[in-house]
Amino acid sequence: MLWYKAWLETRWRFLIGLAVIGASAVGTVLAYPQFVRLLPLAHQIDVGGELGRRIVENAALASTFRGYVWSQWFLQNMPRDWTIFAALLGSGGLLAQVTGRGGLFTLSLPASRTRLLAIRAATALAELFVLAMVPALLIPLAAPAVGQAYSVADALVHGLVLFVAGSVFFSLAFYCSAVFSDIWTPAVVALCAAFVMSFAARVLPRLDALLPYEAMSAHTYFLGRGLPWPGLLVGAAASAALLYGASIAIARRDF
Repeated sequence: MLWYKAWLETRWRFLIGLAVIGASAVGTVLAYPQFVRLLPLAHQIDVGGELGRRIVENAALASTFRGYVWSQWFLQNMPRDWTIFAALLGSGGLLAQVTGRGGLFTLSLPASRTRLLAIRAATALAELFVLAMVPALLIPLAAPAVGQAYSVADALVHGLVLFVAGSVFFSLAFYCSAVFSDIWTPAVVALCAAFVMSFAARVLPRLDALLPYEAMSAHTYFLGRGLPWPGLLVGAAASAALLYGASIAIARRDF
């Protein structure tokens, strides 16, 4: 019953996320032929300085289908879209329900607060796992439509890395949901944290290996240098700590 209740609370956010991210993945693949036709124009753009260098680098990176998929999808669109729905799935929860008089029934159930939170977190994490893996696997499934092929193994690795490293943003929103009674503040905090990490990686490039948001793209794996273990370990450890903190905050709260 508790699992079903958690599913009912999150199902629309999950289903909308699956539709949006899945459609974006397929759209990225289908846009490849048009991108290839426009690619020669990038080398004709006469822009000096850092901007010109980045345009040339991006054009060279996307000259292959694997490079195009990584630079357009796994580096940009996928982490951004997935993080948004991770923050949304982490928001709400028991405190918001009780404040809105909708959680009295939940508190009356023969289950501890810790178990209620654990089921809610496990349900949302399972949904986020699907949101990471299904769109990633849509890439090799849709690739033949444009006359290309993409490794299923690469898609699985990118999906798993995204889930493990990015779970910290769900956990941050989940923790904030145990502190703030409204629905939107936790999501905003989590998204701001992702933005700060992305900005810090560009200002302080030596820290990018430790930042979960940067690890979500599996940049080192794409370059053939293995998995981004520092970012994965930091993201997993921080996620576990935040989930534990959420359980402590709810257990100590006087409803």
